[in-house]
Amino acid sequence: METEIIAMYAFSIIHMFVGFALAPLMIGIVNRTKAVFAGRTGQPFLQPYYDMVKLLRKGAVYSRTTSWIFRAAPVVGLACAVAALAIVPFGNAPGLLSFEGDLVFFAYVLGLWRFFLVIAALDTGSAFEGMGASREVQFSAMAEPVLFVGLATVATLTGSLSLSDMIAGLSLPLAEIVLVAAALFVVFLCENARIPFDDPNTHLELTMIHEVMVLDYSGPDLGFVLYSAALKFWVLGALIIGITVPLDEGLPVWASCGYAFLGMVMLALLTGIVESVMARVRLLRVPQLLAAAGALAICALIFSMR
Repeated sequence: METEIIAMYAFSIIHMFVGFALAPLMIGIVNRTKAVFAGRTGQPFLQPYYDMVKLLRKGAVYSRTTSWIFRAAPVVGLACAVAALAIVPFGNAPGLLSFEGDLVFFAYVLGLWRFFLVIAALDTGSAFEGMGASREVQFSAMAEPVLFVGLATVATLTGSLSLSDMIAGLSLPLAEIVLVAAALFVVFLCENARIPFDDPNTHLELTMIHEVMVLDYSGPDLGFVLYSAALKFWVLGALIIGITVPLDEGLPVWASCGYAFLGMVMLALLTGIVESVMARVRLLRVPQLLAAAGALAICALIFSMR
């Protein structure tokens, strides 16, 4: 028994390093999938790594209108991403920082990350970045309740407020799986600034949201922002995979982690497919889309309380 516990926490530590190493690869898979659908060869799978290394070798330029908040935001964002990665389980391996109520801490860590990005954008004094920050806050105000209700559904079915215990003891009926998965996937796309909410590759002023908030960053700071975004993609993806793909508790930890990684690859492919077959929706349609996701999450919660 002690050997199994040690092995589980060893894999939790390994998951941390795997997340650090492979999170940018998920972005590369999304971009390559979009290129295939567009009939192009596309960039290499490792292109996000090349871009981040190139940025780390450059120097940073700061506007004289900015304060320490602007310089601290990328570091705080990276720290929040690492903390979220330590909380989320992967396969049958529990989170490295697992405790009762960590799902609330998980949500607020992501909220702290967004808060610093928003005030850093406002710190530049740019009306353009302020517009993107206001849209980011509007979207998050509607996405976070959906995330909480979806997690509340799982907590109700498992009787635990710890993400590791929730996913380890998860046995959702098919109806709840479909509803929670659909709701959380919408939140996943919104939180990661993907289509149909935002286009990460756009350069049109009136359609930029997340990208406009980091326009003034350069060099290592921009590299930290991009790497933090990749970790966020991995963290939220691991949460969705853990909820929607229940694994047998008797499955070896290494095998469960392997299945979870395959699930992450499939999620990245699905994200690329969604971005290839859909267009970015109008700003006024975003509340309707998130409200629909919220309705699905509420239905799942009601079914779980029967």
